[in-house]
Amino acid sequence: MKAIIKAAAGMGNVELAKRPVPEINENEVLIKIKKAGICGTDFHIYKWDKWSQNRIKPPLIIGHEFAGEIVETGKSVKGLYIGQRVSAEGHITCQRCKLCRTGRGHICEDVDIIGVDIDGCFAEYVKMPAINVWPLDDEVADKYGAIMDPLGNAMHTVMAQPISSRDVLITGGGSIGLFATAIARKCGAARLVVSEPQPYKAALAKKAGADVVINPLSDNPEQQVIEAFRGNRPEVVLEMSGFPSAFQLGLEVIENGGDMAILGIPSEELNINMGKYVIFKGITLRGINGRRMFDTWYQCQNFLKGNSSFIDHVITHELPMEDINEGFRLMSESKAVKVVLDF
Repeated sequence: MKAIIKAAAGMGNVELAKRPVPEINENEVLIKIKKAGICGTDFHIYKWDKWSQNRIKPPLIIGHEFAGEIVETGKSVKGLYIGQRVSAEGHITCQRCKLCRTGRGHICEDVDIIGVDIDGCFAEYVKMPAINVWPLDDEVADKYGAIMDPLGNAMHTVMAQPISSRDVLITGGGSIGLFATAIARKCGAARLVVSEPQPYKAALAKKAGADVVINPLSDNPEQQVIEAFRGNRPEVVLEMSGFPSAFQLGLEVIENGGDMAILGIPSEELNINMGKYVIFKGITLRGINGRRMFDTWYQCQNFLKGNSSFIDHVITHELPMEDINEGFRLMSESKAVKVVLDF
């Protein structure tokens, strides 16, 4: 089969290759890929940053966001069938630990991620444990099925605290930040402000439902935020960017007693004045990892039925799989937000 692999260590080194079709065991299914999304994680692997150097072992088939069709099922698989349209949860957990057994598998400590720890979905076929497979509703087109993973990250972040009738600040207007903007708007956020420096993404944030977009690189972003909230402070901050300055901005402006959910992974260690910003302000900090299995998936599928137009503009490019490096180029030049590959 054709596959996209990280062939070797170093910047780039992503290429098409021939790989054998995976063989499944009795509890797995084989899925023919139709569409797959390029994730920020794939971009990290492409750039070969410090995280990738410590985690990725080339050669590796990359990719973990997809929609496809089941073409083979293991003999013990029930409830799934050949020809069924599916996506899948890319975090393969142990299913045995306390976390997995109490509905918290998204933070299992014994996890393999497809496209990171084991071969992923940027190929004509991928094998998945049946328990990870998510059947797609007929109303959810393949291109939306292919972005259930990042949409789920946004959904998990937004739904981690009450949103309705509360003022919300979202820091970061990448694909997941834009998904979060659309979800927060549909969830009834009162005033919705996005912090994003790039004009291209700022315009998309407005389309997604932001009332105001501020530029965090301009003078006095804290004052900009307060003015955007008409003299108030946000009750909820969703940090989606991973930039230390964005995290600090959120801590500075959040209302006392507010909720701050953090999905963006900082590129460096952070020094936080816990007394000033957390203890004395009485705020709640929440770390967000992946998607709740499978609460988040139900929420995403229900959201997509009838609401796909809210996220359509986030999928800025659809390319054939052979143009994977063009997708990375567009992302590196900030000319694309979400790129979906056709297989």
